[in-house]
Parts: sequence; C-alpha cells; structure tokens
Amino acid sequence: MSITIHTTLRGLFVSGFGLASLLALSGATSAQPRPPAAIQETMDIGDEPGRVSTEEATITDGPYARQMVLFRSSEAPGTVVIHSAERFLYVVQGNGRALRYGIGVGREGFTWSGQVKVSRKAEWPDWRPPPEMLQRQPYLPRFMAGGPGNPMGARALYLGSTVFRIHGTNQPETIGQAISSGCFRLANGDIADLYDRVPVGTKVVIRHKATL
Repeated sequence: MSITIHTTLRGLFVSGFGLASLLALSGATSAQPRPPAAIQETMDIGDEPGRVSTEEATITDGPYARQMVLFRSSEAPGTVVIHSAERFLYVVQGNGRALRYGIGVGREGFTWSGQVKVSRKAEWPDWRPPPEMLQRQPYLPRFMAGGPGNPMGARALYLGSTVFRIHGTNQPETIGQAISSGCFRLANGDIADLYDRVPVGTKVVIRHKATL
C-alpha cells in the first residue's frame, strides 16, 4: 500500500504505516460537557453523537445523487476510486462507465491520497474515536454503540490498517463538504448500496487533486 499525507496526519495511522497498532479504547459511554455553540460550528464527523437526522437517507437529486456516469479509467471493474477534490466516489463498471456517489471528505489539514484495500466491513458499526481525535475533542464519548444516532451511520468499509473508513453519517447535509477528519462519508442510503457492491479485499484508490 502507498499513502501520501498532504498535511500533518501522521498520528492517524496504525501499524501498517509504521506506527503502533490502534488499541481498543475503554468502554466508557458518558460524554464530557458539550463545547460552546461557536466552537461546534467547526467540528467534524464525531461531533454530534446521538443526533438522529430528519434528512432523507438517500440523496435523490442534485449533483451528489447516485448515478451512472461516463468515467475513463485504467482500473479494473469493481475498483473504488475516490476524487476528494471533486467530492465523488466511483465504482468502476468497465466500458468507460462508473457508478458515482456524492461524498463528504477530509477538511483542510486532513486530506490524503494513496492506495489501500477494504480490510473489513460492518453494518451499523460501533464508534470508538481514535486517541488523536480525543486529544482534539476530549468531550467526545469513548465508545458509542451502532445505531441511527451514531456518527458512523448505517455501514462502514474499513480502509487497510488505517483509522480511516468509508462510512455513513447522521449528518447527510454535509455531503459535498470538506469537514471530516480524513474519513469519507456517504448518506446512509448510499453507503448501504455501496456496502452491498464492494467486498472485502476491494482495491480503493484515493486521489486528492482534481482531475483534468
């Protein structure tokens, strides 16, 4: 696997990239007091545990709606290609086409590119914020069971041995934005669709720069 970190993300990788393996966090479930509203405006994926969105689970119109598109690629059918700058994830279909999903991506300082494989899949995954996120946001819960109010959403595809994932969200209005800590988020209906199409072992290519 090859990874390029575009800013200071070194603390976010686990043993596959030369750092110690990510340890299981404690089972504590109580969150510390919430920060002031002014601070909440700049938060990322882990900032609203317990929120159950009233938004549609699937984006059905606009540029980020799931759709088949023309897509030139030398990658084999089934490969997942992410264009962070464009806010799209593609599943290569062959014959110059791909299934395209709108996504949310890492905010400034948390973008990356490289090639990994889907190492694990989970439905309604539990959420354990990594130590680096807890250092930045100590008010977050140390553990949260999977469910509609979980920031990980309905499904998750784990990327290699990194702490990054392709996952759902309880904030579907953030699709198309650069707001996460390096993960790629889809509306819950879209991640459920992607989950059924992408097996463990699938090649995932993450590209940071916009294509020509």
